[in-house]
Amino acid sequence: MRIGVTYDLKDEYRELGFTEAEIAEFDSPETIDGLCGALTSLGHECVRIGHVKALAKRLVAGERWDLVFNIAEGLSGFGRESQVPALLEAFGVPYTFSDPLVCALTLHKGMCKHVARAAGIATPDFAVVATAAEAEAVDLPLPLFVKPVAEGTSKGIDVTSVVNDKAALVARCADLLARFDQPVLVERFLPGREFTVGMLGTGADARALGTLEVVLRDSADSRVYSYRNKAQWQQLVDYRILGQGALCVAVESLALAAWRCLGCRDAGRVDVRLDAAGEPALIEVNPLAGLTPGHSDLPILADLLGMEYRELIHAILACALQRLGLRSEHVAAA
Repeated sequence: MRIGVTYDLKDEYRELGFTEAEIAEFDSPETIDGLCGALTSLGHECVRIGHVKALAKRLVAGERWDLVFNIAEGLSGFGRESQVPALLEAFGVPYTFSDPLVCALTLHKGMCKHVARAAGIATPDFAVVATAAEAEAVDLPLPLFVKPVAEGTSKGIDVTSVVNDKAALVARCADLLARFDQPVLVERFLPGREFTVGMLGTGADARALGTLEVVLRDSADSRVYSYRNKAQWQQLVDYRILGQGALCVAVESLALAAWRCLGCRDAGRVDVRLDAAGEPALIEVNPLAGLTPGHSDLPILADLLGMEYRELIHAILACALQRLGLRSEHVAAA
């Protein structure tokens, strides 16, 4: 197959003057090299496209691909992750991962939680705050957890994200509103263990690949999977596979219910944390999980399960082709 790859490359945005914080979710050359190398090793022709504007230019010029492997995050707005899928749909080009609706819904963590809760999926009580006055009016039991409503890679999360009084809540919300120019999600802080569940497949065919527990070391930012902890995980975090048992069943059942309820496709991650009673609750859903070999959570999970990076990409591709009804013989054996 001729497979195009869409992505946002950090180096391109650095050259345009964007800060490291602004491009934290974007990909390094090593990520694109790893992904394209895996696709090529599976017998496919890999065409590097890049960001949404590069994609638009090539589509208008008449270029097409059998499939686009999309990991583009987009630059701004609640619809930034939806831009590439929407453009590909407009031109009738099949692609991997979730559709524009799902990408926008899950990026806005407040809207995602509204939909999940309506479907009966456990998630901590929350409020979406757009002003300091709204922060002052929040009436939720302390402590609370505060983060930007539409960021990834733990941007905006650090040791001050857990607040224990109203003054700290208002100050933290004011800071995030100013820094990220978007509403803030305020939710009850869950003090229990934290997990991320790797997902494969779509709808009735979806399944949990496995569950990774995030264990913070003493030198890490305490109580939160912060931007620093995630970026420096080799020094600050231990990742462990959650073994089979009642807890694993409960965590993965909740993740699978959220994945299917929201209409996510092909592969991604669902983040879950335990409340004070030890019951799992949905934190957020990532339908465009990072795919940096040896660094992103999903490849780390696969590696700990004994699945090489090439096998992970093969599994994702197979899920997409099955969903699209494309012939499986187009996929080389892993």
